[in-house]
Amino acid sequence: MPNTKSAIKAARQNIRRHALNLAALEKIKKAVKQVRKLASSGKVEDAKKALTAAYASLDKAAKKHIIHKNKASRLKSRLSKLISKVKTA
Repeated sequence: MPNTKSAIKAARQNIRRHALNLAALEKIKKAVKQVRKLASSGKVEDAKKALTAAYASLDKAAKKHIIHKNKASRLKSRLSKLISKVKTA
């Protein structure tokens, strides 16, 4: 249990930040899942639109240090590679 006023405030802030970070992670997961779902079903144009939304959410999360910038870059690369593979097939 926090004893000092500053520790109590820090605990409150941690709870609030944890909730915001979880929401951002869920947004990323949903965006990536949507792109993969559309790409596997063969809807390339819809997948491209979903890809831009996924890029935005990944970049925002990396900017806020919710995920590492290299992870965001890796996911973006894999998603774009997936869509290009579907497009050529």
